[in-house]
Amino acid sequence: MTVWLVGAGPGDPGLLTLRGAEVLASADVVVHDRLASAALLDLAPPDAERISVGKAPGNVEMDQDGINALLVEHGRAGKRVVRLKGGDPFVFGRGGEEAEALATAGVDFEVVPGITSAIAAPAYAGIPVTHRGLSTHVTIVTGHEDPAKGRTDVDWEALARAGGTLVILMGAARIADIAARLVAGGRSADTPVAAVRNGTRPDQTTVHATLATISDADVAAPSAIVVGDVAALDLGWFEDRPLFGRRVAITRAREQASGLRQQLEALGAEVLEVPAIRVEPLAFELPSFDDFAWLVLTSANGVVALFSALEQTGRDARALAPVRIAAIGPGTADALRLFGLRPDLVPERFVAEALLGAFPVPAAAGERVLLARAEQARDVLPDGLAERGYTVEVLSVYRTVREEPDPAVLARVRDGEVDAITFTSSSTVKNFCEVAGELAEPQPTVVSIGPVTSATARDQGLRVDAEATEHTIDGLVAALLTALDA
Repeated sequence: MTVWLVGAGPGDPGLLTLRGAEVLASADVVVHDRLASAALLDLAPPDAERISVGKAPGNVEMDQDGINALLVEHGRAGKRVVRLKGGDPFVFGRGGEEAEALATAGVDFEVVPGITSAIAAPAYAGIPVTHRGLSTHVTIVTGHEDPAKGRTDVDWEALARAGGTLVILMGAARIADIAARLVAGGRSADTPVAAVRNGTRPDQTTVHATLATISDADVAAPSAIVVGDVAALDLGWFEDRPLFGRRVAITRAREQASGLRQQLEALGAEVLEVPAIRVEPLAFELPSFDDFAWLVLTSANGVVALFSALEQTGRDARALAPVRIAAIGPGTADALRLFGLRPDLVPERFVAEALLGAFPVPAAAGERVLLARAEQARDVLPDGLAERGYTVEVLSVYRTVREEPDPAVLARVRDGEVDAITFTSSSTVKNFCEVAGELAEPQPTVVSIGPVTSATARDQGLRVDAEATEHTIDGLVAALLTALDA
């Protein structure tokens, strides 16, 4: 087996390389730093052992010798080990020391490079580290050397004379001294400087100054500090996104949250997942579809549960050939298309009342409808279809149960550390309110996917600030943008 030294990138989980994601997906053990995004750990198998060896100022969970020994131990045990490190493992990441230890112990290893903050943080701040006419070269240097050496290896005066772009990592605490030495070495005091803190993360901030003024600019760690003419360029994009600096809580089931999360993060939001529900499939017996004129599906969850049951009996979409299919909305229709089916009926509005209104009058009295849905649901559809002359059989294919979110994340939402909370169903509202209790004042902006969800939220004592016009995830995001005036 092999130990992989994997660079996790500077913070944005989307910057992990494909190779990094690939080896994480097959890991037996993940030895990880104090990562900017815990989402990366979710890429490992659920049963993989996760070992935190993160370092923070004044708090070291395990020293470097201990980490080296741990990697050797698990590597020798024949496990697939991923050493997940922030940034790039070979750029001020001490990955070289870990590789040396593995090589000495005769343990196979592979290096999976990551994107270093020295390049990514300036790029997310709109600063190219090289630029035609301004800088032909870049130097990356640490501003924090190992105090145990008893000497300094960085010749700041020589770096001043080298010109080009200088990117300083781990230099926030010493920036006043560094700037003075660069000026003493010949760099103009008017040389532009940009300090990018928490680069590529939702809380990224960029401070612009000069060598003469940077000591008064309140530069805080962790910052990538760019010195040179390129630091004056203003090609910002990351911090200009409409939801940048906003924090949004989503309450969908964890297995359904990724689409909404990706949309919000692409718009710049920091997303806190507080899943209020979990979807559980039910055991049920599939009827003969020859006996029905229509199959009605009211959610993507119902589609997945139904086709899982078909698969267990060795059948596929062809089993549904005898029936016409109605879907309550585009999300359900999209789920059907993943199984090769196109619904015969999708209403213009994506609620049960609209689906009922769009249903044709039965060709013959007593035509049968199979309604596959959640165990607990409103009776609008079965009652309304029965009034129209259909014979309705309700098939409960899944249930939603209350989920227990991460207590630390839930506390942040309850205590008002979010700008908005989104709800995608009545069950997410009810269960969230049960686990969260009373929200701190002022209440965050509440955005609902539709009128039924909104009514439930109001019944629970919440103020609904916005409701999606189109009752879809896209509609929910659009309503959120309007509500936050983004």
